[in-house]
Parts: sequence; C-alpha cells; structure tokens
Amino acid sequence: MAVYTKIDKSDIKLINTNFKIEKIISFQGIKQGIENTNYLLKSKDKKFILTIFEKRVSNKEIPFFMKLMDKLNSSKINCPKPLRTKSDSYLIKLKKKTACIVSFLEGKDKKKLNIKDCYTIGKTTAQMHLVTEKLKLYRKNSMGIENLNPLLKSIKFKDNKFSKLDLFLKNNLKNINKYWPKKLPNGIIHGDLFIDNIFFKKNKLSGIIDFYFAGNDYFMYEIAICINALCFDLKNKKFLMNKQKIKSLIKGYESIKKISSREKNAINVLCRGAALRYLLTRLYDYSNTPKTAYIKIKNPNEYYQKLLTHNSLNFYKDYLPR
Repeated sequence: MAVYTKIDKSDIKLINTNFKIEKIISFQGIKQGIENTNYLLKSKDKKFILTIFEKRVSNKEIPFFMKLMDKLNSSKINCPKPLRTKSDSYLIKLKKKTACIVSFLEGKDKKKLNIKDCYTIGKTTAQMHLVTEKLKLYRKNSMGIENLNPLLKSIKFKDNKFSKLDLFLKNNLKNINKYWPKKLPNGIIHGDLFIDNIFFKKNKLSGIIDFYFAGNDYFMYEIAICINALCFDLKNKKFLMNKQKIKSLIKGYESIKKISSREKNAINVLCRGAALRYLLTRLYDYSNTPKTAYIKIKNPNEYYQKLLTHNSLNFYKDYLPR
C-alpha cells in the first residue's frame, strides 16, 4: 500500500454515486507498502479500503484479483471482499485509473510474530491452498522466477550504494535458474505473505489482505516466501533465521495439507529465489521510485542478508532445529 494518486472530495462524490454503501464522509491515505494507492474510507458506521491500481498491476488482470477474493470469502477464508457497483461491476475509474473498494478487515498486523503465530499462519496458508487449487481461475505469477531477469535489467544501479551488487545478482539468478524445480504441486498462491499483510485480532489471526501479487505457482514457493518474510529475527541490525519458527510454520501447514518430499528437497533453491525476488524489487524501488511519491521505501539490505543465509545452506534439514 502507498499513495501515488491524490484524490479529493469530487472523487468521493463519484464513489458515493456508484456504490450502494453508506455515504463516505472522510478519507485518509495509507502510507504502508509500495505497490498501489490506498485510502481508508469512513462512513458513519463502517470502514472501507479504496485501492487505485498503479504500476505493476495490469488492468486486464484486475478482475482475477476481484474474483479470487470473492471466492475466498465464500470459502470462509477471511480476506477483504470486493464491493460491486450499482451496475454490478467491481471496478470504477478514478483520476483516469482503475480502482476498487473492498470491505475493511478487522484487526491489525503484528510487529513481531511468535512460534504459535507461525503455526497459525502455516495452517491458514494451507487452508487457502486447498481452496485455490480447485478454483478455475488462472494468472501467471508476474513475479515468478522467469520474470526476475527482466526486472534485474530494469534496475538503475548508477550512483547508489548498491551498484556493486550487479554481478552478485546475475550469478545468483543464473544458479537459481539452473536448479529451479519442475512440476511441483501448484495452484494460486497469495505471493506476498508479509507480516503487514496478515492481521490479528485479540491475538488470533483475523485475516489476510493485499492479494495483488496472487497468481499460479508452486505451493512450496509460498512457504519459501513465508520463511523469508516471517521466520527471520532482527538482532543488532542482522537478520537471523529462526528455525523454530520455520518448524512451526511447516507443522501448521502440514496439519492441513501434506508437503511432499520433492517439495521439501526444493526448499533451498525456492527460498533463494524468493529472497532474490524481494531483493530485486526493493532495489528497483530504491533506485527507480520518483522522489515525489508519498511512500516508504523498504531497505534492500534485509534481503541481501537473507539471500546470503540461504546461500550458506543446502538441504531441508538445514532449515530445521537440530
């Protein structure tokens, strides 16, 4: 989430005209995140989220996200529900851009996860995968492994402190591509299960938000993303892998859906690929984002450290406590 596009009262009036909801009386930009423009909308009794789709989201793919969230809602997976307009569409135009409104999800993200939280996230992720593997929806993962080379080439390395990483990144991508697994169990994954996309209420997981990276890929790649995003602890400016959290995450997942030996054998290269994916997107945003954007840039160094950690490991057992 971020704010690239500024809206005003005339835009709120358009929203009130198009949707069958209580009159919106206030709105506020949401700074967290880096992909789309988001606003918190408030009526007298309810809250909603307005999303204006920016850069990496293709207009032709937006209906996929709307249908996915609708289907997950109907399958009792807690996530924002897209609202329909009076003309039965999910989408409207604001400032010449495509936009949607979704229901407000109660709860908030945690600043720090414990072992039990990781178990619950693993369990919820498996429940989501059981639903999505049966859905007749398809979207190629826009941030899949085959998309990383074009992304790497698009980064402007000149005149910043990360310019010396170019060769390191190319060598890592070449090696990851060489060992990337083939034909693992797959379906629609969330694709961005970071701590700020997982909400808790009264210490219980209340739902998942921000499905705009969802697409078809290996289910184990989702686990690899979670390991990177949720199972490292920051201590003295160093990101250290927490193997107890990984064990709990996987235990929670396997309480619902078993992970095959082929998937487990691929964990290292999948984790390396996931770490490289986030390192590259953060480098891109660090180097390419306009200074005028109302946005919080995330530090690429976090995923550089995590990639180095994965490069020092090999096997599934290396990810679990001894």
